[in-house]
Amino acid sequence: MDIQQLKGLIQQMTLEEKIAQLLQLTAHFHEGTDNEGQVTGPMEEMGITEPMVTGSGSVLGLSGAQAVIDVQQSYLKKSRLGIPLMFMADVVHGFKTIFPIPLAIGCSWDLELAEKSAEIAAKESAVSGIHVTFAPMVDLVRDPRWGRVMETTGEDPYLNGLFARAFVRGYQGSNLKEETDRLAACVKHFAAYGAPEGGRDYNTVNMSERQLREQYLPAYKAALDEGCEMVMTSFNTVDGIPATGNEKLMRGILRDEWGFDGVLISDWASIREMIAHGAAEDDREAAYRAIRAGVDIEMMTPCYVRHLPELVESGKVDEALIDEAVLRILRLKDKLGLFENPLRAADPGREKEILLCEEHRRVSYELAAKSSVLLKNDGVLPLRKDARVALIGPFAESNDILGWWSCVGEKEDAAPLASALKERFAGTLAVSEGCGIDSMTPEQLKAALETARSADIVVLALGEESAMSGEGGSRTNIRLPQAQLELAEQLKALGKPMAAVIFNGRPLDLHGIFDEADAVLEAWFPGSEGGAAIADILTGRVNPSGRLTMSFPQSVGQVPVYYNHFNTGRPMDPSKSDERYVSKYIDSPNDPLLPFGFGLSYTSFEYSDLTLSSPEMKADEQITVQVKVTNTGERAGIETVQLYVRDVAGEVVRPLRELKGFERLELQPGESQTATFTLTEEQLRYHHSDLGFASDPGSFRVFVGANSRDTLEASFKLV
Repeated sequence: MDIQQLKGLIQQMTLEEKIAQLLQLTAHFHEGTDNEGQVTGPMEEMGITEPMVTGSGSVLGLSGAQAVIDVQQSYLKKSRLGIPLMFMADVVHGFKTIFPIPLAIGCSWDLELAEKSAEIAAKESAVSGIHVTFAPMVDLVRDPRWGRVMETTGEDPYLNGLFARAFVRGYQGSNLKEETDRLAACVKHFAAYGAPEGGRDYNTVNMSERQLREQYLPAYKAALDEGCEMVMTSFNTVDGIPATGNEKLMRGILRDEWGFDGVLISDWASIREMIAHGAAEDDREAAYRAIRAGVDIEMMTPCYVRHLPELVESGKVDEALIDEAVLRILRLKDKLGLFENPLRAADPGREKEILLCEEHRRVSYELAAKSSVLLKNDGVLPLRKDARVALIGPFAESNDILGWWSCVGEKEDAAPLASALKERFAGTLAVSEGCGIDSMTPEQLKAALETARSADIVVLALGEESAMSGEGGSRTNIRLPQAQLELAEQLKALGKPMAAVIFNGRPLDLHGIFDEADAVLEAWFPGSEGGAAIADILTGRVNPSGRLTMSFPQSVGQVPVYYNHFNTGRPMDPSKSDERYVSKYIDSPNDPLLPFGFGLSYTSFEYSDLTLSSPEMKADEQITVQVKVTNTGERAGIETVQLYVRDVAGEVVRPLRELKGFERLELQPGESQTATFTLTEEQLRYHHSDLGFASDPGSFRVFVGANSRDTLEASFKLV
């Protein structure tokens, strides 16, 4: 349909029908499911009537091709104007084939593979009846106490923006109507949800507008610049106003300044939550504030359907606001081709062929292998082919490796590390649980010690269970559970070489493991093929190449700790550790245990010959930065060469380092390659105190290296 036809359709709708289009309900409200929509239970509690359900515009959380077909067909029989439903779901890092958690995908630094993972997730979802995914989540994160750090790609705004674009391309393709195996993407959570006080989910966010624009907004903007069709509001306040009712944020920045004319959806019940925030007295006021802010779809609360009719009739809300919202919703349905083909790609036959197919599992494996980060290795890994290995720990035989947001993925489809290692390891392998996630019996410990005594090398498989991170999974203690630390201590006392593999959804305080183990491999929640990928890294079939995109703290007392921080007026000089009146801790280093960009390999790399094409840059010119990288080890490997810049003196204080580019080099033993970067004046711009976006003439320092800490340095001037 063209825009005039859609507007004509709106003119045929009653006010109640329009407002019903703004309502999103879970599947069990609708006929065609096991709990056919009747005005009982949840419907009575919400004040939802059958006509409201009959006219509602979208469904949350239903999947399965036949189930979607049944609901859509039943719905259309009752729809006066034949407007189809949209089906939406949280397809965060895979649908049936589960990929590593997004934080892990970020650690791959592989944008093409990230895009491919989203394309596969879209294909599996679309054939199962889904039209829209609530992804990508691009919230900038600096606090690992927050459980939802697992859903984003890390602490850097530039890198998050690149991944945001890659995910949107993967989900949406280039034409949703023609490419029915794609999904409309929904970037979330707008805005600054990743900065809750104390790392506590849903908590207050409080920052300056300059910081908001400088650090937190760029990744959302990147997703929208890539054509993302939908935006989801965040649960938190922004400058004291809940995001879902924040006119300055939603109307001012998102719509007017950025020109976004797509669909804006509330997060689950976040319109009604304005009452708990203290920003609305009741559902009526919450509906008023949300529609004024430009929220098009209300997820799982009845504020709109119960109160917008009266607000319009009383003149409090202009019906034009309702028409705008409905037009945006209908336009998205049209882009998806739902008016011509309301069943779209839903196909029970293809569904059986596509879900968890061999090709999709192969990509899951590749991404798991590239996402794992070798944090420490004192010569223990890879495992010797003739070694006797004891695999011990609660994750040795656990298939809880998918992560919190695993959609319809099933743990039973994920092979545990033990079974994968048995298939791939030529030496002798003995397995013992050692302890549970957070408990240990004397019998478990005794069995683990007996297993370890007869081994040459101990491999510990430790971590958090999936419910210890994700939404609502905030923690104040981000160490491994005490039972696992005690297991490591007891095994260390045997004097055997020991490697630890950590499965988790956040950066951890690794004390009690990092010092005890001779090698540490960060596996994250690696997805459906994680066991195979980790086994191949341990045995040396795969050379680890992952690099951290979120710093690992020395302890939770450092949090938030991140690489692109300010210098302060009294920076600490590491050579003068006895100085007191400088910005430091008296009981801990300032630096994180492991910095942004860090990761080891089974080979080694050497950086040399850092050169700049000119010592000066004019505004209309650019500088070329080059560095020579040599593989000085004995096996092929991938090195992620990272470029950082510091603006030495700005009108507003600038970070000590900011990532401006990276290049992944695949090098054979003894091979050298030159990494080349281009710096332009545009890359040196930032938000000034008046929120203007410009660069400052003056001195700049350039850093190139393997991570944000270990770099070569040069300088130039912007004139």
